[in-house]
Amino acid sequence: MGTREEIVKAVTAGREAGRRGDPPTACPYPPTSTLLTAWVRGYAETRPVVDDDQAVE
Repeated sequence: MGTREEIVKAVTAGREAGRRGDPPTACPYPPTSTLLTAWVRGYAETRPVVDDDQAVE
């Protein structure tokens, strides 16, 4: 597991990537890293919410 500072940096980097519109595959952490989870959490905070009316079927 990463240190608290590393986790905060990963969440912040995920938020910034989401705001820039980067794809989720832009995550710099390997699949086995706890920091990947932190990055995705930050990224997910910035994604637009889809209404049921806008959902693709």
